[in-house]
Amino acid sequence: MKSTPAPSSSTAPLEGEAALVRAVGGVSLAAAIINIIVGSGIFLLPALLFTRMGPSAPIAFLAGALAIVPIALCFAAIGSRAATTGGPYTYVGAAFGPFAGFLAGALMWICNVNSSAAVASALFLQVARAWPQFDEPGWRTLFLVVLYAILIALNAFGVKFGARAIMLLATLKLAPLFLLAAIGLFFVDWGQISWLAIPSWPTLGASMVLVMFAYSGMETGLIPSGELRDAAHSVPRATMAAILVVVLLYMGIQVVTQGLLGPLLGDSKVPLAEAAGSLWSPGLVILLITAGVSMAGFMMGNLLASSRLLYALGRDGYLPSAYARVTASYRVPLLAIVTHGVLGFTLALGGNFEDLAIVSGGANCLIYLGVSLATWFAQKRDLRSGGAPFVLPGGALIPAIATLAMVAIVSTLSGVEWAAILIALLVLVILYAGLRFVRGRG
Repeated sequence: MKSTPAPSSSTAPLEGEAALVRAVGGVSLAAAIINIIVGSGIFLLPALLFTRMGPSAPIAFLAGALAIVPIALCFAAIGSRAATTGGPYTYVGAAFGPFAGFLAGALMWICNVNSSAAVASALFLQVARAWPQFDEPGWRTLFLVVLYAILIALNAFGVKFGARAIMLLATLKLAPLFLLAAIGLFFVDWGQISWLAIPSWPTLGASMVLVMFAYSGMETGLIPSGELRDAAHSVPRATMAAILVVVLLYMGIQVVTQGLLGPLLGDSKVPLAEAAGSLWSPGLVILLITAGVSMAGFMMGNLLASSRLLYALGRDGYLPSAYARVTASYRVPLLAIVTHGVLGFTLALGGNFEDLAIVSGGANCLIYLGVSLATWFAQKRDLRSGGAPFVLPGGALIPAIATLAMVAIVSTLSGVEWAAILIALLVLVILYAGLRFVRGRG
């Protein structure tokens, strides 16, 4: 009887972490995190914050920085201990078990697919602002079809190609933003800025939810940890560098837009573009283009990372195993990429950025809360997957600060916002129970 030859490398099933290519370094990871964070929120938030807080609006970004830095340190610490794909799903699951990990991962994916759809909708608004003739339902549908088709195609060509595209988009969008922040500071009317008029906690807390939405993204950028060359060193450096760059950029942009536009900022639909236009008339068009590039970059990074979350859920049996397979040619989870893109497109047909921002920001705070607790647990038990991890000084101090900050922020959510989050969690619990039942009968 002839023996059956072993399958060749080109025909063998490609599943699990070993099938992924560890091709992403620290610089690419930092660029990916910045690219995801600086997506669309900063192009809309200056006006929203000014409407809520008036001249003291920059305080919200400052307070948000005080909250996000401990969170970033927690992500840096626990991310250096986990070198597998999944991000918060992996972190929380390793610390507290599969149920908690599933909730973190599934809730995060729902946030990501909704944020992708919201940004796609906002991107079309930028296009319609520049070319009003496209502001028709038929053109909007066609635009979204082409947009998601391009994003899916780019991600299908492999993580190296996707990472290079992200770095290019990050460069194209960050240069005009830094120029606006740096040059605009010389023309700011400082009478429009107040650092002493501290608003009430309900006002500041509700604004902080929006700010946390704007600062969110590192959790998505860290999902593809299974494709990092050296997670123990890359994650801490890339995470902290990205957060510090974003904090400085956001503070500068809020001050500049507020100092240039004054009371007109509250009514602006494109505050950064109008601030740039007040300095130099072609600046309005340049910033509109920048906003479009930025949002496309966000969606590129969102699809790259979020598809790996679906891959991780498939890898661990929470989704069909087909989600854990990667293509032979480019080693990417193609089914996960297509699924995330198609669902994002579907939601984008009726999505609205502003309505989703607070709920998404609140849900992200809950994920950050879980990661903060998981960091404390992982450091206490010295959980690690290889290499020398980044150890937070002070033991439980930084995770405790991060936890208290997230509890304080989510306490300002309204009943409607809490209901939206809790309904999503209930659906996830039912889904988890159904998957456990199916696996138990299999």
